Amino acid sequence: MLVLVAPGQGAQTPGFLAPWLELPGAADQLAEYSAAAGLDLARYGTKADADEIRDTKVAQPLLVAAGLLTATALNAAPAAVAGHSVGEITAAALAGVLDPTDAMTFVAARGRAMADAAAVTETGMSAVLGGDPDAVVAHLAGLGLTPANINGGGQIVAAGTMEQLAALAADKPEGTRVMPLKVAGAFHTAHMAPAVATLEALAPRLSVADPRLPYVSNADGQTVDTGAEVVRRLVAQVSNPVRWDLCMETFKQRGVTAIIEVAPGGTLVGLAKRALPGVRTLALKRPDDLEAARALIADVSEPAEDRAE
Repeated sequence: MLVLVAPGQGAQTPGFLAPWLELPGAADQLAEYSAAAGLDLARYGTKADADEIRDTKVAQPLLVAAGLLTATALNAAPAAVAGHSVGEITAAALAGVLDPTDAMTFVAARGRAMADAAAVTETGMSAVLGGDPDAVVAHLAGLGLTPANINGGGQIVAAGTMEQLAALAADKPEGTRVMPLKVAGAFHTAHMAPAVATLEALAPRLSVADPRLPYVSNADGQTVDTGAEVVRRLVAQVSNPVRWDLCMETFKQRGVTAIIEVAPGGTLVGLAKRALPGVRTLALKRPDDLEAARALIADVSEPAEDRAE
């Protein structure tokens, strides 16, 4: 059983889209996404520096466009889809809930609204690596921080004001390392409430369909059956924690045997390697990875008795 997953903000690197745009039709596809987002995504994905693509208004549409572009190149039929944070919009498009144009319109509005919300107060995020998860969450609460991403695999991302994050750096939970993240605000916390209001106003203008395949939600790791509920969750997750740990638990319960992460892949397969031993993983980083991805899909699609022969 194959799950296709899409990464969240921070996965982008300068120039990562350049080799993908050499594929037939890719440049035209990206031009359509750029028009919907109101951004020159080809330039941002090929020529922009790290600071430019760190900008929330740029990073989020760039990531969704990259995910859709590389999923098109792969042309797989997964048994389920999921995305981390903004990657949920990619997953919603892959599941047929949103068409690509609406997905790009939505993510562009999301990026702008979250950037505006982040500008109100100086906030940020730090990854807490290791330690007992319950103890880490309790420690963060004591400092006034939100566990914005509970990612599994020994990783929890704390979010809050810069003063709160400085207190965390000075007073780490037992047995942990703390790594500041290069993001522009405290995403998935109450600091993002203004962005929720913006997206609530946009949502009724989207064309929404029910998912064509299981869509695993960040809210609670459960599959969602209706398009209306997927969109409601996409709006709400801007100010609510990402429970990627629960998504991976659902993968395990559903008997997932392989995970492929669309570009710019790497983060989510890294978490899966730690949390889901025995599940085969592959990250789409360059077009050269497509052949290996197709071979993996063919292998996990074969009946067990055929593979044994």
